[in-house]
Amino acid sequence: MNSFKDLIAYKKAEEQADEIFEISKTFPIEERYSLTGQIRRGSRSVCICIAESYRKRIYPAHLVSKLSDADMENAETEVWLDFSKDCKYLTVEKYDKLVDRNNEIGKLLGYMIKHPEKYCSYDE
Repeated sequence: MNSFKDLIAYKKAEEQADEIFEISKTFPIEERYSLTGQIRRGSRSVCICIAESYRKRIYPAHLVSKLSDADMENAETEVWLDFSKDCKYLTVEKYDKLVDRNNEIGKLLGYMIKHPEKYCSYDE
């Protein structure tokens, strides 16, 4: 694996962030600095934390710490999705699709956190 971009968790998180960005364009203008900004930042932060964890993979504790941050941001994104559905900015079908992907990302991150030795690199 040569790049964090090769990680399945990163690919799914980027797909999630991209879809959330597109969907959030339809949110009301009065949500620009609250819900819209928060859901975009949270979903993008998952990708950022995965990238940072990969760069720190020579140190297992640092890798796990940054992956834990990614998992936290992923959980935050799910809460923003809940609010988006509750405010009727998302259909139930779209919400379910996004939450399912969020859960999948969480499982991938959980696996990486439990098995850092599979991602650590000592010879670069």
